[in-house]
Amino acid sequence: MTVNMGSSYRVLGYRPSVNSAWRQKLLTMGILPGATIDVIRVAPLGDPVQIRTRRVSLAVRQRDLADILLQEVL
Repeated sequence: MTVNMGSSYRVLGYRPSVNSAWRQKLLTMGILPGATIDVIRVAPLGDPVQIRTRRVSLAVRQRDLADILLQEVL
């Protein structure tokens, strides 16, 4: 899924293929099911993406965002 700068997304869960260590790291960083992610900035070539969730700002690769099931919040 491609995310857009300035948009907000709700975390629905994770893809079944995500290994448990990566899923645990996402949970530790605050990317929890039901949480809202705000896209702050997208790098000029589209990767990485700066996101914010619960006062935590992270830079995440598009490949890693693909492991998270997101729904755009309108």
